Amino acid sequence: MKRKYGERGGCVYILTNFNNTVLYIGVTSDLYTRIIEHREKKYPYSFIAKYNCNKLIYYEQFTTITEAIGREKQLKNCKREWKIKLIRSENYDWNDLFESLE
Repeated sequence: MKRKYGERGGCVYILTNFNNTVLYIGVTSDLYTRIIEHREKKYPYSFIAKYNCNKLIYYEQFTTITEAIGREKQLKNCKREWKIKLIRSENYDWNDLFESLE
């Protein structure tokens, strides 16, 4: 697919908390910076800050942000059990993948 002028790629990602009890699905065009923002609680009243979701356990990269948004909507409509299977298929031990982004 050919990119339009100025269009950036995108990522859909899943974060969890220390105990792996909360799942958060988000989308961004700059995954590394976005995870830093979550970890630093840039938005202190957000869902992420409230539930301390700062462990990156899954992500997918796309050519366009539009594709990433479509995938985000698809994942948000899935049941929790399916999301867990998806995460375990790529990251069985739910390791923090943030270091792999650097």
